[in-house]
Amino acid sequence: MSETTSKGDKTLRAGGRKTLSIGRDTGTVRQSFSGGRSKSVVVEKKRRRVLTPGEQAEQNAQAAPRPAAAPAAPVAPRPQPAPSAPAKAPPSNRGSGGGASGNRSGMVLKTLTADERDARMQALADARVREAEERRLAEEEAQRRAIEEERLAKENAEAELRRQEEDSRKEAEAETRRAEEPAGTPAAEAQPTPAAGRATPSGQPAQPAARADQAAADEAPKEIRAVVRTKRPDAKPAKKTGGEAERRRGRLTVTNALEDADRERSLASIRRKREKEKRQQSGFSPSSEKIVRDVTIPEAISVQELANRMAERAVDVIRLLMKSGTMVKITDILDADTAQLVAEEMGHNVRRVAASDVEEGLFGDEDRAEDTSSRPPVVTIMGHVDHGKTSLLDAIRETKVVAGEAGGITQHIGAYQVEKNGQKITFIDTPGHAAFTAMRARGAQATDIVVLVVAADDGVMPQTVEAINHARAAGVPMIVAINKIDKPDADPTRVKTDLLQHSVVTESMSGDTLEVEVSALKKTNLDGLLEAILLQAELLDLKANADRSAEGIVVEAQLDKGRGPVATVLVQRGTLKLGDIVVAGSEWGRVRALIDDHGEQVKEAGPSTPVEVLGFQGTPSAGDRVAVVDSEGRAREISEYRQRVRREKAVARQTGQRGSLEQMMNQLQVEGTRTVPLVIKGDVQGSVEAIVGALDKISTEEVRADIVHSGVGGITESDITLAAASDAIVIGFNVRANKQAREAADRDGVEMRYYNIIYDLTDDVKAAMSGLLSPERRETFIGNAEILEVFNITKVGKVAGCRVTEGKVERGAGVRLIRDNVVVHEGKLSTLKRFKDEVREVPGGQECGMAFEKYEDMRVGDVIECYRVEEVARTL
Repeated sequence: MSETTSKGDKTLRAGGRKTLSIGRDTGTVRQSFSGGRSKSVVVEKKRRRVLTPGEQAEQNAQAAPRPAAAPAAPVAPRPQPAPSAPAKAPPSNRGSGGGASGNRSGMVLKTLTADERDARMQALADARVREAEERRLAEEEAQRRAIEEERLAKENAEAELRRQEEDSRKEAEAETRRAEEPAGTPAAEAQPTPAAGRATPSGQPAQPAARADQAAADEAPKEIRAVVRTKRPDAKPAKKTGGEAERRRGRLTVTNALEDADRERSLASIRRKREKEKRQQSGFSPSSEKIVRDVTIPEAISVQELANRMAERAVDVIRLLMKSGTMVKITDILDADTAQLVAEEMGHNVRRVAASDVEEGLFGDEDRAEDTSSRPPVVTIMGHVDHGKTSLLDAIRETKVVAGEAGGITQHIGAYQVEKNGQKITFIDTPGHAAFTAMRARGAQATDIVVLVVAADDGVMPQTVEAINHARAAGVPMIVAINKIDKPDADPTRVKTDLLQHSVVTESMSGDTLEVEVSALKKTNLDGLLEAILLQAELLDLKANADRSAEGIVVEAQLDKGRGPVATVLVQRGTLKLGDIVVAGSEWGRVRALIDDHGEQVKEAGPSTPVEVLGFQGTPSAGDRVAVVDSEGRAREISEYRQRVRREKAVARQTGQRGSLEQMMNQLQVEGTRTVPLVIKGDVQGSVEAIVGALDKISTEEVRADIVHSGVGGITESDITLAAASDAIVIGFNVRANKQAREAADRDGVEMRYYNIIYDLTDDVKAAMSGLLSPERRETFIGNAEILEVFNITKVGKVAGCRVTEGKVERGAGVRLIRDNVVVHEGKLSTLKRFKDEVREVPGGQECGMAFEKYEDMRVGDVIECYRVEEVARTL
């Protein structure tokens, strides 16, 4: 026996079971390739298994046919022989091994055969169960098919009965018409009756009768002719078909349709006909007339949207456009003119609208006088920086806003509300620094009264004059508050006199402008200021309608880390409530929370009330008008339109049309300008605007600040990526970078700088821009020398013998050769000798020899001017 069998005996004696394995013989074959190459390939040969007599009998028993209805008998598991009394194994048929090895091999083979027999009996039982299940399913399918055939036969019988009734009716009508005709007409004599035509002795009807049948069939309704066609008696008998199986023989092809002229209608067709009959019986009759619609066409519309508005199929619209030579897809965009031609061609009425029409009715009309009521005045405090505007407001509100501002200067717009004698006053505090001009102008536009704060010890300053101009441009009255009267060097009279130069005449100087002397530090005469404000408000008779949709203006906006976009809104008309859908500029949102100036949440805000609004999808711009709309769809439509307009303006601004030579030269000059790329992030929109405006002012034709990106909110990783791509510096104003942004900045080598005072920011950027300026060249005169004689020296060239007439001459300095007061040559000295020695310089009154680098056209009487060039760094 083989080694495998011996190992199997060992496994069996150990109490385990040997896995089946097939002994394999291997050999080698020589395989040849092109080019004379060859290699040996190992070939494996499998031996065919020789069955024992018991296995052969079992295989024959399985191959014998069994009755189909025989139930599957359960197979009992065969008991395994005990290890102590092994069964006798038949003699091995793998060769004459003999001996103990042969006995062991036979014992293993018999054990494996018993296991296989059990498995095969189990598989046989499973097969019987599957056969029984298949027979049951086949019987159910046959029953279902019989029911379907019976239903179809019944439907065919009903259709045949209806056809016969229709034929009878047609014959009766024909008989009636023939009876009514005159007896001697040729038509009556020439046309035989259909009955006579069918009663010919030969069984073949006459041709006129066949025509009559055909005419009757043509006059029959289309549905009847489709169900059962009238068969001509002289036609050949139809071939016997296989009934339902033949009718459902498979897919309908061109060949089948041409060969089978009498194909019956499908079940779906019959079902549609029945549904149509039911609708007709119930009185529903669909109109075939085309419905003309009023189609609204904007400036641009897609093919799909145009088809939807016309209630037409998109393929019909595309087909019409293709006929006119325009190849389009269903998603392509059509201009308004093309869409109008298509709609009119398809018979619809067209109404053209512009994209800007979405903003119509956003802000309501003026309120009627009977619907309005008194509202608090809106007061804006303006003036020069460090004149005490915020301190005065703190004294009125009894707060410490100044302590929270970096550097003690206001860099944000603040809106607050105070109450005096039961009447409310809304205050808007604006920065006084020159960089915040736009914020002051925005405050003046949203106000009713301007309080101009002027320091008594400082007088009228540039931003004071600017605030006066803003107040006049807004057309609002002004109250002058002369602050810091508690200081020793305070001079209110000088302030009033200085105001006269700007056409501001106070009441004490016989004018119409109220003035109040106050001290924010000592809280002196604050009540007098409030009374003056209320008096002015009473004269203005401020009223607004509170029972309408709210309208207002965004005073300030910022991106809060925990609350999202936050906008400080001053409500001007109506009442803003929780849940309202608002639009501000190119952003929209639903009001999630309203927070007043004390940090408390309120449910609504009336006219002249400043509140923080939470719920915008994005951060709006300061100065945007706010309006409440009725639906999210309208808000989204207005927002998308404004965003599209803003993108188009930005693209047009970047592209720049070079229509004239002047514009082309300006563009070339800008392209040659050195730039300092910056990415600016601020805490509020107003601060970002002020920074950008200040950097634009310090830019020159040679160097300028290139604002790659500016926005509200903290510094993010995308800002660092943008800065790395454009080699920009990231500037954060009252904001910080998150962890991911800091890691990205360290990885990409991007410089970040943080500021909280706008002075420091502009100074640093100005210093960086000054470093890009080309240094200034300054020329310093050293001395003059007159040429007395010109010598021609071998291997050296021409050397001028000179006398220094003014100053001194230095070697290495720049020199000019002047002839008849005209500069002939400009260069450097190659030789400066005193007698035969090379010297560094020759003082005035002495003689020397000088030679130019690469120039020898020197003449007696020429003057050599010596000078020094110095480069001096420039600043903005």
